[in-house]
Amino acid sequence: MEFDEPYPALLMTGGDPLMRPDFFELVEHAKSRGLYVAVAASVTPRLNEESILRMKDLGVDIMSVSLDGASPLTHDRLRGVPGTWEATVRALKLARDAGLRAQVNTTVMRSNVGELADIFHIAREAGSVAWEVFFLIRTGRGASLESLQAAECEEVMHFLYDASQYGLPVRTSEGPSFRRVRVERQKAAGSPAGGTYQGLSRRLRALEGAPTPQPSVRPTQTRDGKGLMFVGYNGEVFPSGFLPLSAGRVPDERLVSIYRSNQLFASLKDASMLKGRCGRCEYREICGGSRSRAFAELGDPLGEDPACPYVPRSNTAVPTMT
Repeated sequence: MEFDEPYPALLMTGGDPLMRPDFFELVEHAKSRGLYVAVAASVTPRLNEESILRMKDLGVDIMSVSLDGASPLTHDRLRGVPGTWEATVRALKLARDAGLRAQVNTTVMRSNVGELADIFHIAREAGSVAWEVFFLIRTGRGASLESLQAAECEEVMHFLYDASQYGLPVRTSEGPSFRRVRVERQKAAGSPAGGTYQGLSRRLRALEGAPTPQPSVRPTQTRDGKGLMFVGYNGEVFPSGFLPLSAGRVPDERLVSIYRSNQLFASLKDASMLKGRCGRCEYREICGGSRSRAFAELGDPLGEDPACPYVPRSNTAVPTMT
């Protein structure tokens, strides 16, 4: 193993990773090397009882499926395939019956933001071991229509903190400012008064009752290119699956060398290189903003994150995350 401990986790994703004829061979090889293996599965006929049982037998550590609506009406429309919502819930049940840990992934969009509390409830009822919420990277006209404004993203972050108090670990993808919100809420800074947050908070309490004292949040200090890298089917390496800037290709170059020595990765890992509000922010080490969103909207992977409304304070100590 060329990387130092803790060894990297391998996330097999797609499209549909089960389309690869050597999928199970890759899983078996990765587990033989001591890797933590996660599978982001697509809900297709390939994801069935047989494939789920085989993943469990080979030692897959966790499987994730996407649930983007609280009902077939929303989810199937977004996915464009009738029956996907029911198949997703069925896949979660099959995983639970097989003893395979499964998590729910949800992408926040204009179409489903009002359903987040209900999606969280479904995830808990289905036995999900975690809820990962993706914040949309706007690329193309359709994505722009579905995205939220920065203030709305902030309200969703506060709702996610509330949701984390019900025993199900909550984390975000392309939403690193959730770490700032977590620190602020732990300091009893209060929650926002916006309608998005208030509506979601009321619905959460109606579904789940009173929260537990301790939030279940999985703190990390990773971001695109810092603790994360994406390897495409052809070996091309990127800082993340949402940041289309190539940093090299394997096996022509060693993966560990790309991560440690490539100039793009080096700049993304160095918080002092960040620009705009992200560069001035006292939370830049634990957050650092979405580099993919900065590139998608500003054309600069080191620019400020347009989805974060936070205005940095001057002459303040850099917070730490516990």
